Amino acid sequence: IGETEVTQEQWEGVMGKNPSNFKGDKLPVEQVSWNTCQEFIKKLNDFGSAPEGYKFALPTEAQWEYACRAGSKTAYCFGDDDKQLGDYAWYSRNSGSKTHEVGTKKANAWGIYDMHGNVWEWCSDWYEDYPHSDVVDPTGASSGADRVFRGSGWVLSAEGCRSAFRYFATPGGSNDDLGLRLALVPSK
Repeated sequence: IGETEVTQEQWEGVMGKNPSNFKGDKLPVEQVSWNTCQEFIKKLNDFGSAPEGYKFALPTEAQWEYACRAGSKTAYCFGDDDKQLGDYAWYSRNSGSKTHEVGTKKANAWGIYDMHGNVWEWCSDWYEDYPHSDVVDPTGASSGADRVFRGSGWVLSAEGCRSAFRYFATPGGSNDDLGLRLALVPSK
C-alpha cells in the first residue's frame, strides 16, 4: 500500500489537471470520485510504471484496515487513547478546516502516513453491512450502489478516525475531504 495518499502533483502528472479545492503539490488530491480514481489508475497502469507482475489498484477495505492497524488491535494504530491522535492525524481538532501536506505527521508502525485523517480514501469494495461473525480477510459485495472509503478526513472528530471506522458514497460522488491511496497488487 502507498506510504502516503496520492498527492495533487502525482494526480496532475497523470491526469493533466488538478480537481482539488485546497491547492498544493504535496497536499493530497481531493474532489475525486471513485470513478475518476479508476481513470487515474488505468492511465497509471497503461504507463507501465508498476513493477513487473504488478498493477496499481485501490486497496480492498480489508487491505486498507490491515495497513492502517499495522499489527495493532486497538482503536487507532497507536492505541486506544485519542489524546495522541494529533501526533498522527489531521482531523477536526487540529486541521484548521483544510488538508495538509502528506507525511507530515507520525507514521504508523509500518511506516505508513496519514491512515487516520487528512482525507478519506476510496477502497475498491462495494459497501455492505459487516457480517455478524468474525471474518478474516473478508471480500466485499459483488455489486451495490455505494463504494466504501476509509480513514476519515480533516473535518471529522477523533471518533471518526478510528481504524475500523468506514463510510460510503456513490461511485460518482466527490468532496474536498475525499481522496485515495494506491495499492500494488499482482497482475492477473
